[in-house]
Amino acid sequence: MSLKQEIQRRKTFGIISHPDAGKTTLTEKLLLFGGAIQTAGAVKSNKIKKTTVSDFMEIEKQRGISVATSVMAFEYKDLKINILDTPGHQDFAEDTYRTLTAVDSAIVVIDVAKGVETQTEKLVNVCRMRNTPIIVFINKLDREGKDPIDLLDEVEQKLGLRVRPLSYPVGMGSTFKGVYSMYEKKLVLFRPHGKQAEEDTIEIKDLADPMLEKHIGERAAKTLREEIEMVESVYPEFDVEAYRRGELSPVFFGSAVNNFGVRELLDCFVDIAPTPLPRTTEEREVLPEEDKFSGFVFKIHANIDPRHRARIAFVRICSGTFERNKNYLHVRQGQQMRFSNPTSFMADKKEVIDEAYPGDVVGLHDTGNFKIGDTLTEGEELHFKGIPSFSPEQFRYVENADPMKSKQLAKGLDQLMDEGVAQLFTKETSGRKIIGTVGALQFDVIQYRLQHEYGASCTYEPVNLSKACWVTCADPAAFKEFLSRRSRDMARDKDGNLVFLAESAWALKMAQENHPKVQFHFTSEMNGKRDG
Repeated sequence: MSLKQEIQRRKTFGIISHPDAGKTTLTEKLLLFGGAIQTAGAVKSNKIKKTTVSDFMEIEKQRGISVATSVMAFEYKDLKINILDTPGHQDFAEDTYRTLTAVDSAIVVIDVAKGVETQTEKLVNVCRMRNTPIIVFINKLDREGKDPIDLLDEVEQKLGLRVRPLSYPVGMGSTFKGVYSMYEKKLVLFRPHGKQAEEDTIEIKDLADPMLEKHIGERAAKTLREEIEMVESVYPEFDVEAYRRGELSPVFFGSAVNNFGVRELLDCFVDIAPTPLPRTTEEREVLPEEDKFSGFVFKIHANIDPRHRARIAFVRICSGTFERNKNYLHVRQGQQMRFSNPTSFMADKKEVIDEAYPGDVVGLHDTGNFKIGDTLTEGEELHFKGIPSFSPEQFRYVENADPMKSKQLAKGLDQLMDEGVAQLFTKETSGRKIIGTVGALQFDVIQYRLQHEYGASCTYEPVNLSKACWVTCADPAAFKEFLSRRSRDMARDKDGNLVFLAESAWALKMAQENHPKVQFHFTSEMNGKRDG
């Protein structure tokens, strides 16, 4: 198969939502349809032996939340589908933001009872900034929730999306009878057993057909006709090109836990979702169909297999063909590297591959060479843009709770910080170590993983800090004066860069006013360059 044909076969997307909207359950059901798994797992309750494929870390199974992006691939209708299931919790948003740089489209999951929630707004905003095509899936129709029209209005107003329903529910909760697919002109009847059969799907090209009453009753048929008529008059016609430009979002209704409405969503997705898109670098735009390989690291997972201490760098392939055992340029380090065991993923299950194509995500075994944002090419120096890192907002001193395990603690902290979800700062004056994160839940996850994956114990102590800023200065004398006057506020990050730790917004403002020649940077671009 030619490179162009391989690219046309691929669809790579992320699933995003507020916590508990059913995102991971939906991922499971998509994998089930793709034949990638035989039985879907349950996200909640550790009484159930079978947990979900995408929540594979021990802490995810125990808490019933996703704390890391999972990468899964499966074949469906002769297409290669790559799913990236992201954490919903706001404390892990940084992982999700970076993952969105590696996808070509997104599915947003919304709970019918709760409607649009804050984390959904933030994540959709990131998609809109990138013009990422979005499909909306309104979930949990088997429960009572908001009126569908009110929900559609809420999605438009809160998320800033122009929507077009492509399916519409018949009832809800105890009166839920199914959905009418406007995309396929079919009535799909709800059976709360999670096994929709062919006989549950009735083709109804015209809603005036008396067959409608036969299947859902007179009252429900009358309501459905009225509401579909209103939808058709109020919302724009579906335009696939407008969707691919990120200007129009199709909406589907269903119940992921009952496996209902998922096939309709998947069938439409494979029809309309974009194939791998061009990517922007500082130097130029990179097209997928270019002959030469290029890709970037958007995620690092330390200790993915605790038995082998394996660390994996996740690379999104942007152009050309990636080949096993071929030499590639690690742009930041300026050295050639080859990979004998590149892997594709089904969450934590890996298999070695010989080649991969644009849109694919490949796992590369890493001994500490990669950072998030690094580029691999066949020789050209490229730096992919827009892979963010955030200035931490919560800080704690980290202390070793077991002096016999100092080496394990140091190694564990070193590897977990490389994942980019937390940052380690070492105070210049005292040498004490401070962990900075975007959200408080990260501290629990780090503590848990240090203990269970590295055999190291740590405790935390509070530290009064409000901001970490990277500092640079073109004037050596001015920088020397700043460093001597502010020595007790200075630390170094994991890479040895100088960081100013501000105790309060006022302290930061005073430092900026008193040292005008010093630049304070609030984010660090991950390719080694500082970004103000």
